[in-house]
Amino acid sequence: MKALPSLIAMLLHRFFRERCLLRHRLKQKIAGTRGYGMAINMSKATDNREIIIGDVHARLTKPKERHLIPHKYVTYGQDGRIKLDQTALHHLRWMLQKDSLKQDMFLLGVPGPQRRQLVMQFLEIMEREFEYVALSRDTTESDIKQRREIHGKSAEYHDQAAVRAALHGRVLVLDGIEHAERNVLPVLNNLLENREMHLETGQFLIAPNRYDNLLKTHSQQQLKSWGLLRVSEHFRIVAIGLPTHKYKGTPLDPPLRSRFQSRNILPYTFEQLYEDLQELLTTVSSSALKQLLTCALILQTASDELQLPDFPLHNLRQGVQMMERNPLLTVHDVLISLYPYKSILLPEQQKQVDEMFTNMSLNHSGKQSVQRISSCTKDLVVNVHLDEIHITMPCRSPTQLTAEFVDLPHQRQVLAALLQAYAVGDVCLLGNKGVGKETLITELLRLVNQIPEPMMLYEDLTSRDLIQQRVTNEEGDTIWRDSPLIRAAKTGSVAILSGLQNLHRSTVPVLQRLIHDREIQLCDGTTLLRQDRYQALLQGGFNKSQLTERGVLPIPDSFRIIALGEPLKSGTGKPNWLTPQLISMFIYQELRPLQQSEEQELLIQLCDNLHPEMLKLLTLAQLLRNSKDSLLHGLADTLSTRRLVKVARRLKAYPSSNLNNVHEILQHTFLIKFMPSLTRTVLEKTMMEAGIEKRANTTLSNDENRRLINVVNNKLRIGETEMDLGEISPVQQSKVPSTLFYDMPQHVMMLERLLQDFLIGEHLLLVGNQGVGKNKLIDRLLELMRRPREYLQLHRDTTVHSLTVQSTLHNGKVVYQDSALVKAVKLGHVLVIDEADKAPVNVSCILRTLVGNGKMVLSDGRMIVPFGVDANEPNLIETHKDFRVIVLANRPGFPFLGNDFFAAVGDVFSCHAIENPTPESEIYLLQRYGPTVPIKTLTMLVNAFGELRSMADEGLLNYPYSMREVVSIVKHLERFPDENMSELVGNVFDFDRYQPATLQQVTNVLAKHGLPIDAYARNEMQTLRKQQQLKLTIERHSGLSVSRPKFGKLDPKNEPHVGGNTWAGGSGGRDTAGLGGKGGPFRFDKSHTVYQLTDEEKADIPEEIKQAARAMNRKLYEQKLQEIKMSAHDHRLYAQFSEANQKQVLQLKNMLETLQSKSKERQWQKYQTYGDVDDTRLIEGITGEKNIYRRRTEANPWTNNSNEKPNRLKLVVDVSGSMYRFNGYDGRLDRQLEAVVMIMEAFEGYEKKIVYDIVGHSGEGWELPFVNVGNWPKNDRERFDIIRMMHAHSQFCWPGDTTVKAAREACSTLGEEVDYDNSIVVVLSDANLARYGISSKDLAEALNRSEPKVKGYVIFIGSLAEEAERIKTEMPVGQSYVCMDLTKLPQILNQMITTSLL
Repeated sequence: MKALPSLIAMLLHRFFRERCLLRHRLKQKIAGTRGYGMAINMSKATDNREIIIGDVHARLTKPKERHLIPHKYVTYGQDGRIKLDQTALHHLRWMLQKDSLKQDMFLLGVPGPQRRQLVMQFLEIMEREFEYVALSRDTTESDIKQRREIHGKSAEYHDQAAVRAALHGRVLVLDGIEHAERNVLPVLNNLLENREMHLETGQFLIAPNRYDNLLKTHSQQQLKSWGLLRVSEHFRIVAIGLPTHKYKGTPLDPPLRSRFQSRNILPYTFEQLYEDLQELLTTVSSSALKQLLTCALILQTASDELQLPDFPLHNLRQGVQMMERNPLLTVHDVLISLYPYKSILLPEQQKQVDEMFTNMSLNHSGKQSVQRISSCTKDLVVNVHLDEIHITMPCRSPTQLTAEFVDLPHQRQVLAALLQAYAVGDVCLLGNKGVGKETLITELLRLVNQIPEPMMLYEDLTSRDLIQQRVTNEEGDTIWRDSPLIRAAKTGSVAILSGLQNLHRSTVPVLQRLIHDREIQLCDGTTLLRQDRYQALLQGGFNKSQLTERGVLPIPDSFRIIALGEPLKSGTGKPNWLTPQLISMFIYQELRPLQQSEEQELLIQLCDNLHPEMLKLLTLAQLLRNSKDSLLHGLADTLSTRRLVKVARRLKAYPSSNLNNVHEILQHTFLIKFMPSLTRTVLEKTMMEAGIEKRANTTLSNDENRRLINVVNNKLRIGETEMDLGEISPVQQSKVPSTLFYDMPQHVMMLERLLQDFLIGEHLLLVGNQGVGKNKLIDRLLELMRRPREYLQLHRDTTVHSLTVQSTLHNGKVVYQDSALVKAVKLGHVLVIDEADKAPVNVSCILRTLVGNGKMVLSDGRMIVPFGVDANEPNLIETHKDFRVIVLANRPGFPFLGNDFFAAVGDVFSCHAIENPTPESEIYLLQRYGPTVPIKTLTMLVNAFGELRSMADEGLLNYPYSMREVVSIVKHLERFPDENMSELVGNVFDFDRYQPATLQQVTNVLAKHGLPIDAYARNEMQTLRKQQQLKLTIERHSGLSVSRPKFGKLDPKNEPHVGGNTWAGGSGGRDTAGLGGKGGPFRFDKSHTVYQLTDEEKADIPEEIKQAARAMNRKLYEQKLQEIKMSAHDHRLYAQFSEANQKQVLQLKNMLETLQSKSKERQWQKYQTYGDVDDTRLIEGITGEKNIYRRRTEANPWTNNSNEKPNRLKLVVDVSGSMYRFNGYDGRLDRQLEAVVMIMEAFEGYEKKIVYDIVGHSGEGWELPFVNVGNWPKNDRERFDIIRMMHAHSQFCWPGDTTVKAAREACSTLGEEVDYDNSIVVVLSDANLARYGISSKDLAEALNRSEPKVKGYVIFIGSLAEEAERIKTEMPVGQSYVCMDLTKLPQILNQMITTSLL
């Protein structure tokens, strides 16, 4: 056996030994017996039945409602004896003990059906009726106690599971305790402890002994009139939950926990599993069974040691069934179907599992190569042929599904594997966006002759809506409407659950019982049962009508669930949505992206002749998918197979169009213009490797200038593209937009591009900065095409419900009105969705199915289906053939920091990046708005704003100045031509007036390009305005004079104080220490909003007051230095490193502030008793429930999105001797100390968002601590001490260089930390590597050590000759920087943070 990690070797040894023991046991075992040492005995007397487990006896009572007793959970032998193993018998004996002691039980264990099935076995052998509640975050008190329904315009209370169980002596099963909110389950505390509960009807449940005592002195009628109800002495509660220490969930409330007796249910053993699989009477060899079990149990045992998710041991039965149907399947094939470790494990964990499989001699390449798949249907049974393998399965009535399926070998193999899994259970297909999951599923459904019931999943989807939705009928009565999932379960169809990764982690487990046991309790009281269990009830004396009256319906054997999900990409910092609970629910199949030859064949079959340029795109796609660079690999989904098909169809439709330059197409496909510069640089280099080069600018300019827009003989022509115009009605004409639009060449070219995509049936996505003309472009396009528009503007409070329908109350009924989206679908209008990046991503994602395949389930139960689908059923809405969606969104990333609509949904749209216009186009446009404005002025404005936009793109400015602001200036000049330019630019730049560093940058650029703004730049606007003799002057002035400087009183409540001269820390006042006022001795910040007085008023202070303020300032300044033990000399030294970079500190702080404000945004919490009315709970409001509101609060700490982990930064500084030695040569040490000060000052106050520490490296060590996590410097003195220690170490340390060692250890250390989402290491070095024989390759490998979780960078701040530049060219693009000018450091850090952390 090849060498293994000691842990894997130990586990293998353990299980090989287990197999030997098992062989010995099986030889001594008596044939036909299952358990030993303990058995279940049941007396045959009909009236006095008793059950005995070991030494525990219990009398059986005759049930009143036999349909509420579980069936077919216990297996009986031919002699009628119950067949259970010893482990189960011991658990059942314990449960019998607790039941006899009248104690409630809590079963703990690993995810899976084992605990629930054990409860069902107990109930079946005890013939006990039960009530079942699947708990989730959406479970409310009314779901447990009593729920109000409207009948005959009156509200009536209906008892729910807990009350029914208490009154009728049933067992209440609470499944998924860890998913319930903390404030829900305590409602059961008194019922658990004293068997008492107050009901909403005013009645009161009391314990049976108290009720019986009262009955001795009062009549039953009196007790009833008092509202007293007797709890049955047979009532019990059995809770099922997971240990929250290991599995994420809400911890048990201590009072609730103390009322239960707990039992840990251990996973199955090797022997139990082997015997269980042998009972299937399978033809699979015993060696294969043992190998399968050994691997499964090794993975299960290693779950704690290697932090692996639990292996779903109960699914091994399905795996063996697959092997029995297809003898060519290997153990490895089955294992990866049950445990998709490539999608759920980190790379290091995957290697360990691969190594274990290799050493178990598992055949990785054993999958059969299926050459042909066909099927035939007869008598509602479909026979699927995989070459010589025949698989039969039930189906519904014949269907006529069609699929655009290209029979590629890889797709065929995945389809064959899916069919084999589908034959034995529910399946989940995992694959990245755009790889063809839905196409594959459609072909599968065609082969098995099944009808799909699609259901789009999203985060806000409640567990109730997943099953049923409460609505009102024509009479205003509340009724329950089945979800597509339940419709499929009732009719034997296939439920397609798209977007499984979007569903909240507490919502999914509600489906466990349906998937594992094929049973489910619906909100309306109906119970759906597996077909054989339903047949057992029929054989037990019921007929179908009786069961229907009791709300018991069968689930046909043909019912299946197919889930579609996207595997989580490593390095995103998000928790893996494939939790152990989810892993246990499905059989999985992974769909990889196509290889280049496969993709080429697919495009040839779909598009006939392939455009020559497509080969370059195919090459680029493979380079991205196969790249080991995390930045490039993360871009691979953008160029998915779906996207390549879109591009190929465009090139086919317009083969000779000069707009179809591949480089230009990729600019829009990737939104390259809006990428962080690091990502953009890496991608453009890869494009060149694929042979994709930029077209010459002269050609592009000529293309722009010769495009015209004409409408002749009802035919629209934009450039070279034509469209026939149809007639529209007056009603439609009223919805056609009309806008002021000038045919700027760049916009005309964009209009032609948009028209081309529109004509080939594409939906459009326009992304750009604010003010670049996105809305005008679309309005102009629709105006030219004479297309009516429906308009939606999204915002942070947009919900899936409001996106699809508008619900209102009318005459006591909830009436659903079509939203703009539904109207556009019905009427064939164009739906324009604006501000798409403002809505939550889970809301935006609901558009994926509508745009991708023309399907969408609305909140009112109706479903939109594609054009051409027979929509005769009343709940179906056929999409009009002219329907289109156009989405407008701001660019992703900083500074907008909206939700990234492009990343989430962009692959189903034709994307277009709307940039600011070229100088020529912008001047053309401005001349139309200001025909009398001199061309020289226009040119200066265009050039100045062009440079400001470039600075914003480079991260030097936070605000991206747009064309909208220039147009506003030109409009003003056109109307008021004599306006002073200094006065005019303030209309745009006064927003920056209170950011002096930013304002200085802006005014320098304006002045550089010749704009006369001296007065504005020198802040002399008041002087300028005084020179103008106006009849009326309005001037803001406090009107109060100063007296003498003083500190002022400290407000113990720290309330804001504006004006006045009493309180210290006020704003806009006088005399006292504060901010924004005048005459005070010094600045004093109490973290309130600042109200700034004008500079003129602040300067208008008597000289003696100024002198007194200065004297007091100096005195208090010296006191402050004493407090932090910093001398005036030390302060002057520190200022040399600090003051020169205050502008850069402010830039970094602005970026961090924007990042922090986005992370602090609160979330909507449902089921509140006050706040905004929740549209989805209007019916609950009608019935009288109180918790029908929602409000924004801090996230629940136990939910998916809560406890967002901070980001992590480790700064590694160079304190080697060469830094001190060559400081006189190029100032490298001083530059580094300035950089360290800049970072410490900028990050002050943001340590919870980006946790940082600083270590040093030199010849004496590679991890010298300077700033530790949690012990950040609090003032100038502490920061000065840190840089002084760095300086001293560099002066006195031993020679040597440990740059590579320091980089490697820093990346490794952060890679092992688990408390952070994303991490970056920034190494500062002086590029003195050659002297110590260190290669750039070694440094690059060290920085890549913990990819993709940790991103490593190096910044060279010193260099002899050109060594730094040489090293930079030898290292991977974007990993190294040369920064000899410290003013560029914030820009570099900004690139790193936006690329790695945002």
